[in-house]
Amino acid sequence: MKIVVIGGTGLIGSKLVAKLKQQGHIAVAASPKSGVNAVTGEGLAAALTGADVVVDVANAPSWEPAAVLEFFQQSSRKLAATEAAAGVKHHVALSIVGTDRSPDIAYFRAKLAQESIVKASAVPYSIVRATQFFEFLGAIAESGVADGRIVVPSAAFQPIASDDVVACLAEVATGRPLNGTIDIAGPEKAPFNEFVARRLKAAGDSRQVVGDPKAGYYGSPIEDTSLVPLGEARLGKTPLAAWLATVRSQRPRQ
Repeated sequence: MKIVVIGGTGLIGSKLVAKLKQQGHIAVAASPKSGVNAVTGEGLAAALTGADVVVDVANAPSWEPAAVLEFFQQSSRKLAATEAAAGVKHHVALSIVGTDRSPDIAYFRAKLAQESIVKASAVPYSIVRATQFFEFLGAIAESGVADGRIVVPSAAFQPIASDDVVACLAEVATGRPLNGTIDIAGPEKAPFNEFVARRLKAAGDSRQVVGDPKAGYYGSPIEDTSLVPLGEARLGKTPLAAWLATVRSQRPRQ
């Protein structure tokens, strides 16, 4: 199959393109870096010519509330129209677990708007909602710096390795459209602060990590169930310890 990956040069997209090529598919990485802009439509029709499947894993360049909403609405509408004209048979969108349960988070509101456009499109679809990626635990920690400590939520958390997200996306993209939504998450669930503390310890960071039920997630309040699947979910195979071991082994030696 010819599978076009929108956002194909990012963390998830680049890995997905590589995996699909290994499986023998024609995988095309489409992003502004490759001359394809899903927001303006530049290069989009040409990229989608002959495509069987489109997988949208693009991320917004700005998380400012109005900007992020405009990005996902504009790109999703442009993709829906261009895919229909090109005869694309399956649209796969990567979204976030809990988009419909955290209306105070601007990014989640924007992803929910994206999902609505995908569902209303004439193109058969599959929506894959994922929990947060292990790869961003360090950045999340830095966002909680306060007086030399790291203060983060104590809500339930179930992050997942990006490789497990990619494996699921590849399976969904090469299968029949679900015309529905699935949740994917990591194999372990624990308080948010425990995952962050383990990530910092593995990096040799001795700062204290504090779990605060009132601490915000990207500046917004969350409930104990905001960031984890509530029903059936596909679980990744990679526990945090295994991922941390891989990260440590990839560090350059002094």
